[in-house]
Amino acid sequence: MDHSGHGMMMDMPPFTLGRGLQWSAEPFFLVTCLLGLALYGWGVVRLRRRGDTWSMARTVSFVTGVLTIMLVMCTKLNDYGMVMFSVHMVQHMVISMLSPILILLGAPVTLALRALPTAGRGRTGPRELLLMLLHSRYMRVITHPLFTIPMFIASLYVLYFTPLFDFLMGSKTGHIAMMVHFLAVGVVFFWPIIGVDPGPHRPGHLMRMLELFAGMPFHAFFGIALMMASTPMVTTFLHPPASLGIDALSDQSSAGGIAWAFSEVPSVLVLIALLFQWYGSEQRQAKRKDRQADRDGDKELEAYNAYLASLSTRQG
Repeated sequence: MDHSGHGMMMDMPPFTLGRGLQWSAEPFFLVTCLLGLALYGWGVVRLRRRGDTWSMARTVSFVTGVLTIMLVMCTKLNDYGMVMFSVHMVQHMVISMLSPILILLGAPVTLALRALPTAGRGRTGPRELLLMLLHSRYMRVITHPLFTIPMFIASLYVLYFTPLFDFLMGSKTGHIAMMVHFLAVGVVFFWPIIGVDPGPHRPGHLMRMLELFAGMPFHAFFGIALMMASTPMVTTFLHPPASLGIDALSDQSSAGGIAWAFSEVPSVLVLIALLFQWYGSEQRQAKRKDRQADRDGDKELEAYNAYLASLSTRQG
């Protein structure tokens, strides 16, 4: 039996990490990832050639993020993910909660805005189109917490607890579309929270933390629901190939455990990133105040001292 063009035969050997990490490229994701890396590299080289700097940490983060997508979509993890719920859940968690964070920390939009040339007066080029998109009503809607948090939650419950999942898994196109959806939802959810790239919503650091933690309990509960279920929840994984030597219900329980455990990973990563950003913004604000004090002879301090002197005069 072949699974929708993925070459998934019923005599697949039992899953091991070594077998799962063997190269098995999915053409759409392979081409997209290589194109993303090439464009990012072009942007960095363009900045360097004109004497501008670009953070190596951002480059490493973006490249690592793209490589995590290739890890789960261009290896046999993708093949095993068609017949094993637990492996599919690893794919889902990485591509929706790890890859987006790493890619966003790479600030690809900021790089594009700095690297792309301006089209000139009265003309519209790639940079102008990107700015129009960033300032569009569409972008304001899809990056608003009232959209991103419900979408993040619905991507779990509506997808897995309705026939939609089985429908999408029934074709190669549907499976690719589902994985693209996971990645896109992760990007729009974490974009305002991480806040490296410019966007319509730039909440304060405390609000970003609240947005982050608003979605995570639902994610953990989804994992617990899968672990506690007494019957298989999705038809796709109801009859795994006998050669795998797995039980559908125990594999589903493993998938739930993966979803539950993974809900902590982005929380920790984003929290660390936010604390660094918060500290950095405080440092920049302090430096700005120091420069202002140098320029105006510290008028604020003089005014405060004069105020204290006036108080002591009154008391006298």
